[in-house]
Amino acid sequence: QVQVVESGGGSVQAGGSLRLSCAVSGFTWSTYCVGWFRQRPGKEREGVATIDSDGSTSYADSVKGRFTISKDNAKNTVFLQMDSLKAEDTGVYYCAADYSYCALSVRTQSQYNFWGQGTQVTVSS
Repeated sequence: QVQVVESGGGSVQAGGSLRLSCAVSGFTWSTYCVGWFRQRPGKEREGVATIDSDGSTSYADSVKGRFTISKDNAKNTVFLQMDSLKAEDTGVYYCAADYSYCALSVRTQSQYNFWGQGTQVTVSS
């Protein structure tokens, strides 16, 4: 059974950094996509960044140049390094996985079959 578990959330001051981890277990896919999403207070969930099994990445415009998505194949873990954090980055961050290449748009959520429970990120100004 596939499990997706996020970790690494917390509180940080604006300008600071956090590194989120997404551990995906129970799968044997050779092709896959892992995406990070977030739900900010009062807003709908939105795509942040994606990475697929080939290492191709994609980012939302709002985080380009500040966030970096990467993966450790040996540990079946995907990371989201978040630098230069802003108060508007505050929200619950979710990781999702699917056995296909990533959609062209980071906004696409319907392709993902497996979701984590989310981890809170709070950025104070």
